[in-house]
This record gives sequence, structure tokens and C-alpha cells, in this order.
Amino acid sequence: MPRNSWDRFNWSDVTPKAAFMNRRQIMASGLAAAGMSALAGPGGAQGVKKGSPYSTVAEPNTFEEITSYNNFYEFGWDKGDPKAHAGQLTTDPWSVEIDGLVDRPGSYPLEELLSHVTLEERIYRFRCVEAWSMVIPWVGFPLSQLLAYVGVQSSAKYVAFETLVRPEEMPGQRGRASIDWPYREGLRMDEAMNPLTIMATGLYGEDMPKQNGAPIRLIVPWKYGFKSAKSIVKISLTDKQPLNTWQQLQPSEYGFYANVNPTVDHPRWSQATERVIGAGLFGGRQETLMFNGYGEQVAALYSGMDLSKYY
Repeated sequence: MPRNSWDRFNWSDVTPKAAFMNRRQIMASGLAAAGMSALAGPGGAQGVKKGSPYSTVAEPNTFEEITSYNNFYEFGWDKGDPKAHAGQLTTDPWSVEIDGLVDRPGSYPLEELLSHVTLEERIYRFRCVEAWSMVIPWVGFPLSQLLAYVGVQSSAKYVAFETLVRPEEMPGQRGRASIDWPYREGLRMDEAMNPLTIMATGLYGEDMPKQNGAPIRLIVPWKYGFKSAKSIVKISLTDKQPLNTWQQLQPSEYGFYANVNPTVDHPRWSQATERVIGAGLFGGRQETLMFNGYGEQVAALYSGMDLSKYY
């Protein structure tokens, strides 16, 4: 199949059978040991909706690659630090505070939020601003379902996100004074309501690993990965554009929109191509797609904007 075409299928359809069965065994034992699962929303893990039309046909990276090579600065600045240090993170119980321009503000237990949404499997391309990429089979639900549950007021124009601050369990928060924790991100309202934008609670059919943003994180597949905030504890609806963490740290290099765009280079490297994680010993490279290949779904959001000025 063409790498960038779309189809209705499950991640198991593009995974060798032996690997698929092995992962299913691991998943079963992991869920049994975990007790209450973050995937125990409507119907539990078995209730996850399959075959999303938004899934890519590209082959997913392995579970090991996805959980061993990623950025989660709360645990350290090396790619292996999240896996090495995230095991100490406490994720149950977990609540998300929702405030601002909403009809029903409050602190919502995660299980309550999950009882009002439909979990889906979404196989998305993931593109880091550092010019590397993966394909990841997330489990989550459209952010629009959560916003509908709490009631968005007509004056709301943006959605702001804040992540967990717990330095006793997150060593990166103790040793990097340059970041003003919590990690902050934001989306324009129409971006947040786009059906591609999801809140993810798992991957490969399992609960979200702690090193990947457990128990709930944002996924915006047409934007660089730093927009997809992890371990979210607060969502605010506002009429003012929020300042995200990387804008605050390096405003000359990072902007609010952060749409994947091969024609606009980072000040220190090209964005025209990307290193594909898992593609050989040194990693193969491929051309970067505008909006990470999701232009059909999102290009209209930016009609009339000069995209060369919005990094």
C-alpha cells in the first residue's frame, strides 16, 4: 500500500502475527496486574473502537522503540531518561482540573471523564521538532468529546494545558531550573475541536506507559511533538492565546502554532527531511510532509495565513 494513504484497519493488520500475539499476552498480564485500568472506560480495554478512518497505513514502530526513545523533560533530558526514571510516578488516583470559560468547571477524576467518551485506536505519524519521526498506535478519544462534556462557552478561543508538577517523583523538575514548571501548551479552539486532536490514555492496546505521558496526554499529529503535552492535570478555556513553555524558553526558535512544515527550517537545522526511528542502524531519512501528511484534514484551519511566518 502507498505509505501515505488512508484506510480502515487495526494496528494488528500491519504487525507480524507472532509479535502481535506476544504483545497481546504481555498486555493481558499487564492489565491483570494493574487492577483498575485507564482503558477501563466504556467497555474497558475490549470496548476500544477499532478501524479509525484517521489511522495511517504506515507500519507502527515497536513498543520498545516508542517507550525507550522519547522526550519527557520532567524525567531528564536524554532520550532514555523517561524510561529509566518514570517508574516511580504515581498515576492512580488522577484528576484533571478544568476551568475558565466552561459551563461546568471542576476537578474531574479520570475515570469520570473516561465514562463520557469513546475510546478509539488511532495509528498516527509522530514528528518531533528535532527532525525524527515514528508511527504510534495510540488509544484515546477526541478532545472535542471532553470539551462537550464540560460545556464550552462561546467566548472561549483557546484551550490551555498544564502538566504535573511533582519533583519528588520527577527528577527533571529538580535539576533544570531553566524551565518554569509546569510544562504549558495551548491550541486554538478550532484546532482543539478538530477530530484528529485526541487525548490519549494508551498505546498498543495497553495503558499509557509512564514514560510516554501516563495516564493522559494530548496528541496533535499535524504539529511538532512538543505541542502534545504529557501527564496533563489542568485544562483551561480562555479568550487569550496562551504562552507555551518553548515560546517562553526560546521565543526566537519556537512559536505557538508549531505546524509540521518542511519549508520552514528550525534556526539550527533543516526540517525538509526526518530521521525515521527504527529504520536501520543509523536510521533512514525520508521527506517531511506538510502538516505531517494531515493536510487534507487541517489545511483549511490556516487558510489565508502566511505559513512561512508561523513556526
